[in-house]
Amino acid sequence: MPKLMRFKVLCFCFFGAGLGFLSLPSALARDGVSFEMGHGNHTEMVATSLTREWSEPIYDMGSWTIGGYWDMGVSFWNPHSMDGGNHQVTDLALTPVFRITQKVRSNFAPFAEAAVGASVMSTHNVWRGHNMSSNFQFADHVAAGVSFGDQLQWDVAARLQHFSNAGINNPNPGINFFQLRVDYHF
Repeated sequence: MPKLMRFKVLCFCFFGAGLGFLSLPSALARDGVSFEMGHGNHTEMVATSLTREWSEPIYDMGSWTIGGYWDMGVSFWNPHSMDGGNHQVTDLALTPVFRITQKVRSNFAPFAEAAVGASVMSTHNVWRGHNMSSNFQFADHVAAGVSFGDQLQWDVAARLQHFSNAGINNPNPGINFFQLRVDYHF
């Protein structure tokens, strides 16, 4: 099967899994959708994802809790290296995200989060001289932001995200993005 066809089949399966993901019962969990944009290493990116909060916090620290959510997303990268050989990249990712947030809530709650997930890229040749050597990558991030609204239904965060294959294959130059992310929970 040609490489592009395999990737399209993978995308179809990924989004089918996403629909199944949102159709699962979620006792007290909230679902959401996010949009983000970022820049890094001669590359612009935009992304969207579906999220599902974990139904229970995993640790209670008085006025703060540690919980999290599942993030299932797709991003589109547009490299513009002066070296040439730029290839647009589509990336699919599934990530468990750990979040520390204020327990006593009003209309405003700060949070911080960290995550390590798995992703599959449409090509590992991002631009000439930047070969990530594998379509499989780890996608990790750290973020800080605020939740706001009557039901804390909105999140805005600044994120630093890193993609690399963790040395599974060489070369492993990785790529970093600084991102702005907006989430809406329903």
